[in-house]
Amino acid sequence: MKRTNTWLLLAFFSITASPINAQQENRNTKITTMPATVPALAKDTVLTPHEREYATRFLQETGTGVFNAVKGLNDIQLSYKPAMDKWSVEECVKHIAAAERELWVMVEQSLQQPANPDKRTALTFTDEALIAAVEDRSHKSKTFAALEPANSPYKTMTEALSSFKENREKLITFINSTQKDLRNHVSVLPMGTYDAYQFILLISAHTSRHTKQIEEVKANTNFPKN
Repeated sequence: MKRTNTWLLLAFFSITASPINAQQENRNTKITTMPATVPALAKDTVLTPHEREYATRFLQETGTGVFNAVKGLNDIQLSYKPAMDKWSVEECVKHIAAAERELWVMVEQSLQQPANPDKRTALTFTDEALIAAVEDRSHKSKTFAALEPANSPYKTMTEALSSFKENREKLITFINSTQKDLRNHVSVLPMGTYDAYQFILLISAHTSRHTKQIEEVKANTNFPKN
């Protein structure tokens, strides 16, 4: 599983081409922005109230976005593919649900390791830069095979949505209650360095990325009408 998760992360970060000091895209959101610089050392051993609120609202916002994007769609619309090599709405949802579960495993694995605050100086992104890079659909990347819709553990749309809802609620509960030192648990990987809190932001940004993909499918001129 550790090797699988490492390659999964590499697949995600192969799309993140923006450096830490790049100009950030404005996010159309009510979320209060985090500092634009990366602290060399996280002084607090637990998340600040602001960090909890920021992550919670982002997770809630993107979670609700998935359900709003698929609300009222019929089976024909859910299975419509703009092209043979493009995903349908249902396939996007199955991917979102599978990634939610797998990325959370990566967070758990990171927190099982000893804290390593000295590695914070090597962080690749600010929180804002990480979110913007993952959400940016102008950078395309083929997902890891295990997360391809064809290999999804979910057989139906309903099953995928149920799993996504359950796992997202668990994640929100975790971010609101954890006393773990997320900021000082840093993962150093070939494609970059990220703390455990940023992994959680990545999960939410990944959801946003593929919700945008769903909206692209729905906006296709050949998308079936009700």
